Amino acid sequence: MDLKQFEADNCGSCRLASLIPDVCRAEDCCLGVDEAGRGPVLGPMVYGICFCPVSKKEELKDLKVADSKTLTEAERENLFQNLDQAKSYVGWALQILSPNMISTSMLQRMKYNLNALSHDTAIGLIQYALDSGVQLKEVYVDTVGPAEKYEVKLSQRFPGIKVTVRPKADSLFPVVSAASICAKVARDRVVKGWKFAEDLGQIDTDYGSGYPNDPKTKEWLLKYLDPVFGYPQFVRFSWSTAHTLMDSKAVTVHWDDDEEDGEKAAERQNNRSMLSYFSASAEADRAQQTHRFFTERRLKSLKSL
Repeated sequence: MDLKQFEADNCGSCRLASLIPDVCRAEDCCLGVDEAGRGPVLGPMVYGICFCPVSKKEELKDLKVADSKTLTEAERENLFQNLDQAKSYVGWALQILSPNMISTSMLQRMKYNLNALSHDTAIGLIQYALDSGVQLKEVYVDTVGPAEKYEVKLSQRFPGIKVTVRPKADSLFPVVSAASICAKVARDRVVKGWKFAEDLGQIDTDYGSGYPNDPKTKEWLLKYLDPVFGYPQFVRFSWSTAHTLMDSKAVTVHWDDDEEDGEKAAERQNNRSMLSYFSASAEADRAQQTHRFFTERRLKSLKSL
């Protein structure tokens, strides 16, 4: 699994895939869909598919694949290697969705919620397998939202393919377990090797599980909250946990309207105006450390025109 493509630009979306086994283009195949990292406030969400000929279902089961959440990291890595070694009849593909892409999608003017994003990503991966020549006859999916509605949606989108959508499908169908392992291994590797675009100095990578209720994750979020610019791109700033911390710990910004003076309006509310951030005294306070927003754009405060 080569992550260089995503690591080169970890603020968008990236697809990775194995080679397509010849047998998957010749025989009827089954395919499983699952994700890793839907809930965390840190890091990407990864969707995965795994596919093999229907005639090889028992051989896939013999690889002892299981729901990735029940396995240790070492066990997942070992099972992924087993899947990779079975490349004569097993194929996989992944879609890595960065935290930045997830948050901007959810907060854009036309709301694009996480369920819709998840559905579209799964559909895109199934379509990728079909476009690659995989002879799909059966698709098994771990549900997002009501299973019955999702199953109808996928069946209408892919007529002629038997679609099965179930809660906890990763513990029911080995081909979904295999997809779960591929997705989880990819997410673990991406999180462990995350390259921060922001200059945060010696970064503390002890951020716990990444889930909002983890004390270590909350502590990390507090430590790396910039009072003006918020969080590094490793954080899903659309999550309520990030929202709450920014509301309570970040600098309050007053957006004045055209009919009143911004400085005076901010003063009345006991806030600082945006203009005060660029004053000479503020410039002196920031002499030791300038945010990358300014350095990347070569911006400097002017004392006179």
